[in-house]
Amino acid sequence: MRPTHRDLVFAATDGHELKLDLYLPSNRNESSRPPLLVWIHGGGWRGGSKSNCPLRGFASEGWAVASISYRFSDVAIFPAQLHECKAAIRWLRAHADQYGYDPDHIVASGGSAGGTLALLLGVVQGDMELEGKLGDHLDRSSEVQAVINYFGPSDFVLRAKTQADIAYTEKVGSFAWLGGLKYGHVDRRLEKLASSTEHVSADSPPLLVFHGTDDRLVLMDQAERIIDVYREHGLDAKLIRVDGGAHGGAKFFTPENLQHALDFLTRTAPTKN
Repeated sequence: MRPTHRDLVFAATDGHELKLDLYLPSNRNESSRPPLLVWIHGGGWRGGSKSNCPLRGFASEGWAVASISYRFSDVAIFPAQLHECKAAIRWLRAHADQYGYDPDHIVASGGSAGGTLALLLGVVQGDMELEGKLGDHLDRSSEVQAVINYFGPSDFVLRAKTQADIAYTEKVGSFAWLGGLKYGHVDRRLEKLASSTEHVSADSPPLLVFHGTDDRLVLMDQAERIIDVYREHGLDAKLIRVDGGAHGGAKFFTPENLQHALDFLTRTAPTKN
């Protein structure tokens, strides 16, 4: 089987096909299926592309890597994008035998807006409003077993307090995503519902967060807040402060930081027999 599969359709909604790219290890051992890392791109819920997957190189480290798409906020607002990410996880589980990865260990990762969606995949389970009914595999679980968040907001209620000058303006993508353009104002219920800090429980999966010390679009307090909530629940959580990092960029994907991510993936992956 060829190691790269592009534009696989995992669901369709309102005439819009949702697609993913799948990168498989070229040296797979058929007797031992690799775990799966899912990347969710950023772009303020109003742009970005699945083709830009900075972690696809982990396929050479023995991981299967999927990069998924979702609709933007000019078409649909929250929680539609979370429904779409959950549909992707269910599709990936349903097709694990076909492509040869482990359906029982899936890690969600993403940058900025995608980081927020990865966090929500990790902490939201059992809430039918947020689970959605998208896709053909509703019998499959949308749970993930670990999360890596690159500079994605975790608490929009907090952001409205510490970044009041931009939180309710079009300077940030979350304004439209949380109903700002549709309703003329951010929907306060959606603001809370989209905050992963509101959903953390004792069952939430291990978490690794990368955040730049010079990020002015999403402040460091967003990373600190989700880490604090995790630790209040006695959960596995680590924050890596990227010195001089702004909101994205190559500093997050240096060999050293890629190794931090790979170490986390290795530590949280199931032990091979």
